[in-house]
Amino acid sequence: MTTSLLTLVPVLAPALGGMAYAVLGWRRTTAWLSFACAAVVFVADILLATVVTLDGPRTALGGQLRVDALSAYMLIVIGAITLLATAASPAYLSAEIRSGRASTRTARLHSLLVQGFVATMALAVLAANLGTAWVAVEATTIITAFLVGQRRTRVAVEAAWKYVVICSVGIALAFLGTVLLNYAATHAGPGDAGLAGVGLDWVELTAAATGLDHGVTRIAVALLVIGFGAKAGLAPLHAWLPDAHGQAPAPVSALMSGVLLSVAFYAILRVKVIADAALGVGFTRTLLVVLSLASLAIAASLLLAQRDYKRMLAYSSIEHMGLLALGAAAGSRLALAAVLLHILGHGLGKAVLFLSSGRILQVTGTSVIGNVRGLASRQPFLAGTFGVGVLALLGLPPFSLFASSLGIARAGFATGLGWETAAALVLMLVIAAAVLTHAGRMLLGPPPQDSGEATFTPALPVTTALPLLGGLIACAALGVTLGPLQSLLHTAATIVGTL
Repeated sequence: MTTSLLTLVPVLAPALGGMAYAVLGWRRTTAWLSFACAAVVFVADILLATVVTLDGPRTALGGQLRVDALSAYMLIVIGAITLLATAASPAYLSAEIRSGRASTRTARLHSLLVQGFVATMALAVLAANLGTAWVAVEATTIITAFLVGQRRTRVAVEAAWKYVVICSVGIALAFLGTVLLNYAATHAGPGDAGLAGVGLDWVELTAAATGLDHGVTRIAVALLVIGFGAKAGLAPLHAWLPDAHGQAPAPVSALMSGVLLSVAFYAILRVKVIADAALGVGFTRTLLVVLSLASLAIAASLLLAQRDYKRMLAYSSIEHMGLLALGAAAGSRLALAAVLLHILGHGLGKAVLFLSSGRILQVTGTSVIGNVRGLASRQPFLAGTFGVGVLALLGLPPFSLFASSLGIARAGFATGLGWETAAALVLMLVIAAAVLTHAGRMLLGPPPQDSGEATFTPALPVTTALPLLGGLIACAALGVTLGPLQSLLHTAATIVGTL
């Protein structure tokens, strides 16, 4: 009973926090409520991970929610990034209110929606069946659309509509794939009549996968991977990502890039387990390799001439999702362990960078790379966290992205994806060169004569500095040792890995 209640905390705590904001509003006494909810959720996530590691999977709500090593690991990712984003939110929102870009009503709606956003992401990874996961992922689209368009400018509203339209297409494809997979399970051959009661449960579908009709399952899996891939920022339905991340408030961008994309990719991993059992590893491997290389090529080509640093970070997210797809295509336990480590490292690094970029935008008043010069001389700590975050994102040691990228590359060569992995590495080098060039232009050199400094005090608040520093330290620590996460990570990789 205790474990069942604990399983509900990651969903209920932010939901209750959202209700509190709806009643009390956003003010000095409630500004830190989101952080308090995130802290409660993070503690619950750690306890759940401990229980699952020691005693195995647990269920709640009559089997509708299920937590195993993979979902527990994803809950830790959600909790950690949410903790960073909500810790920096009060200072960010206060600065927006002082500058006239937001009101207390906007901050109230922002905080309410963020709590709903976190709750739906937790529900997506706790869902015991594909249907509930699909509903939760669709709910994240609805909630975050309002957050993307929060500023209500023409560009922000246009980005929100683009986000809704493209992601709705992807979710519609995923829905069709869900229907077809359910059809394959309930209309198996006479010898597999027992599949009629399988439904959409992840575990039952995996156990009964060998009895699924191959033709229908191929179509269903392709639709599900492409559909959820749209929400994960994978090509070809990736175009929403730079616009949405470029216009969303910094804490929301941190959550979307650091967590939401990974939650959608989590759904792809769950589908991959079923597909590999039903069709063999070849089908999803080919599909994921195509999506991976296409995403990396698009990110590389568009980053070369990028002029907006928030959009630059968004295209970097497409790159990292492409790298995750390559690791999933390799399919070995080593590859999936590296993929899961990369998910956490990317989330931490991208949260630091988007939170830093939000502060840079408030200080300079521009998101144009060419107009942000000499940041190191004006804001040394902020420039330092942004610069180190870029190095972490590019996979330099000692950060965890170095170990995870190396693990994915090794697994790719070891599982017969030699030329695909080599092509991915070449594209990653192009991306690294582009990002380093753009970041160098922002951080170094003399500041522009008309720097457009904001009217409020540009000193970095402690409540913003601590999350930035904490995220970088955590990312570096994971590159040195996994510590207590090691057992959970390897158990989670075993659930998905097939070799």
